[in-house]
Amino acid sequence: MKMNEIVASTQLPNTIETITNDLKGLGIEKGMTVIVHSSLSSIGWISGGAVAVVEALMKVVTEEGTIIMPTQSSDLSDPKHWSRPPVPEDWWQIIRDNVPAFDPRITPTRAMGKVVECFRTYPNVLRSNHPLSSFAAWGKHAEEITANHSLSISFGEESPLRKIYDLDGYILLLGVGYDSNTSIHLSEVRTGARELIKVGAPIIEEGVRVWKEFFEMDYDSDTFVEIGVEYERKGTVTRGKIGNATCRFMRQRDAVDFGSEWFRAKNQ
Repeated sequence: MKMNEIVASTQLPNTIETITNDLKGLGIEKGMTVIVHSSLSSIGWISGGAVAVVEALMKVVTEEGTIIMPTQSSDLSDPKHWSRPPVPEDWWQIIRDNVPAFDPRITPTRAMGKVVECFRTYPNVLRSNHPLSSFAAWGKHAEEITANHSLSISFGEESPLRKIYDLDGYILLLGVGYDSNTSIHLSEVRTGARELIKVGAPIIEEGVRVWKEFFEMDYDSDTFVEIGVEYERKGTVTRGKIGNATCRFMRQRDAVDFGSEWFRAKNQ
């Protein structure tokens, strides 16, 4: 959305204070563990932009809680899998040999949004060491959540998603749909809903940059909207607004368990 369209769609400027109040209105409280998926433009015009959103989240949850955001970096993936856009096959090996290795401090995200890019640069935000599917976290459980992220099956039992599940955390969809609900990938893993494929990415191994191949699940979020709509019928999702953005707030464990039941039923 262009800036003039954002201004035109906004009745009054959004601020740290208004966003803070809207977050509290959804039921977000001090001490919660919350994974956030967001669209900045959906909120409307904000005094302070992405910084104001991050500040409001931190103000509400506080350091007694934890904020998590996915910080995926698909630019480091194997170019043979690229489709938006694809690149010529004779480029593939050149890219594999030359793309810089993942560095959690500096590697940018791709297509994750301005709020995520802002959040990952904040003081005391930690990032898991996965070249493609990392997560950033701030607060009480940040170190625990980002530690020991498995290279293979990156959204599985040795991932930040599982740790959020164990902590009985929450999901906030801020202006985005269920297709952005990364936690349901944990449901895919638990039910074996997808096949394994070999992927690759550049990492630092024993101090040397290498192109590392590993097994990953062939994740597919195409069904996530259908799963989300059915889950919402249970009446356990809180809906509300942050500025102009339609938001959904739910327990991650309940959503993942429902997703697992959904995949098992479909695969019978």
